[in-house]
Amino acid sequence: MSAPRDAAEGTRPASDVRLLAIGAHPDDVEFGCGGILAVETARGHAVTIMSLSRGESATSGTPETRQREAEAAAKALGASVEFLPLEGDGRLEYRPQNALAIAAAIRRLRPRIVLAPSPDEDQHPDHAKAARLVRDAARLARYGGLTGAGPDPAHAIDALYFYDITGVGQGTAVAHLARIVVDVTPALAAWKRAMECHASQQATRNYLDLMLARSRALGAAIGVEHAQAAWANDSIRLGALSDLRGSARLF
Repeated sequence: MSAPRDAAEGTRPASDVRLLAIGAHPDDVEFGCGGILAVETARGHAVTIMSLSRGESATSGTPETRQREAEAAAKALGASVEFLPLEGDGRLEYRPQNALAIAAAIRRLRPRIVLAPSPDEDQHPDHAKAARLVRDAARLARYGGLTGAGPDPAHAIDALYFYDITGVGQGTAVAHLARIVVDVTPALAAWKRAMECHASQQATRNYLDLMLARSRALGAAIGVEHAQAAWANDSIRLGALSDLRGSARLF
């Protein structure tokens, strides 16, 4: 059966481009950069979503429920999902052992692009800690002489990007980084289905409407219906200025 036109649900990647999107909890990735990922899977690129916990401390939803929701959301995006439980929800620690565990996953999955939560502090302490751990892990994964990062050979990613979960992405941790805005309008239906899968987390607040309002506002700023942003950890290298096409400003 062919995939819906607005998503890559159920399809197999048609290229060797791999992306790894890491979140501290189930739903972080889907709400924070789900539209961006849906655009990538629609292009035939392989996307893996990795959660560093099962949301054990959540007010709503058991770990088992949240895992099922995450699996359904990943399917809606045309992605796969994995869990790398460390200390657990609310107990994540910024320490070398955790960075090495993430580095081992990067070596095994061998992504070209890695996405992580914004390193800005927000209402959940796990988010910023996850950002710093992923940043360190992306670097450690490339060291050939490093031990303790799994059996797979060293792997260097092409780029690390940060995504915004709670709307604090203008803080000091990312204010100096280049912001990239992606038109997610073509993948909107798939992104909405993925967010809807996390019903337990919307029992007390309509995060879907919140994220859509934010993406609509950002889209309006660049002349499209919906957009999501990512911040580049490193400077963006070009061979020539003319290689860069498009602008967020409507001249």
